[in-house]
Amino acid sequence: MSTGGSSKAVLAALGANLGIAVIKFIAFAITGSSSMLAEGVHSVVDSGNQGLLIVGGRSSRKQATPEHPFGYGRDRYVYGFLVALMLFSAGGLFALYEGIEKIRHPHHLESPAIAVGVLLVAVGLESFSLRTAVHESRPHKGSDSWAQFIRHAKVPELPVVLLEDVAALIGLVLALLGVGLSTITHEAVWDGIGTLAIGVLLITVAVILVIETKSLLVGEAAAPEQVRAICAALLGPGIDRIIHLRTMHLGPDELLVGAKISMPADLEFPEVAAAIDAAEKRVRAAVPSARVIYLEPDLDRRDAVTP
Repeated sequence: MSTGGSSKAVLAALGANLGIAVIKFIAFAITGSSSMLAEGVHSVVDSGNQGLLIVGGRSSRKQATPEHPFGYGRDRYVYGFLVALMLFSAGGLFALYEGIEKIRHPHHLESPAIAVGVLLVAVGLESFSLRTAVHESRPHKGSDSWAQFIRHAKVPELPVVLLEDVAALIGLVLALLGVGLSTITHEAVWDGIGTLAIGVLLITVAVILVIETKSLLVGEAAAPEQVRAICAALLGPGIDRIIHLRTMHLGPDELLVGAKISMPADLEFPEVAAAIDAAEKRVRAAVPSARVIYLEPDLDRRDAVTP
């Protein structure tokens, strides 16, 4: 489900951003608006980012190899991290530079009505992309708030597209304000201020994405409800207690589960093996993403006397 939903959201965002980029650059060529140029570059960066997410999704589906025995699921996290860096460098820093230059050397806009019309069309296209991302994210969000979803999501594409679309819509509003105030006041410096604000916005979003995708790259545990389900599934015939449990995401849809389990001392080896096999089957039924499971049998030493 995560792969299909995220792919649909990414493709919707890619189509919208490519169309928006074209009309923004045409509007910049006509008006000379730095806000329009910054927004055009922003849309190009977003399109490139969606391309990176698609490449990461395909790469993550490669089969495991002896060199990478746990597969390539984390490629989706790697490409999500690259997206954050692209948004920071190619989007945010460029907009900051262009805004500072426009404030230092104001340039009066030509045909501001065209700029406003283009920005309104872009708002419509970005709203469609955001609507798709929101629709595809709801099954994963559950009862979390949107802020919690961004922090806790294990599927990197959906938070990236959501944040990019929200940033794009806010950026379009800032560009509209910049163009509108420049036209009303006849002070071109407002266009530069709008561009500067877009740069700050993009860098802020990029920093959030860097923090979240870095956490996924380092290795995040299963969600608390998944941990509870795994613990409940492990306990059964032949398994008295979970001594300790460790989980880690190998990808958005694949969990590594390692546990030391307490088993009765009088079990024969075939009974130990059968109990472990049954426990693994129960865990996979309860949490299908728990594909890699290692269980270490041990004796319960809670009552052992320390010499």
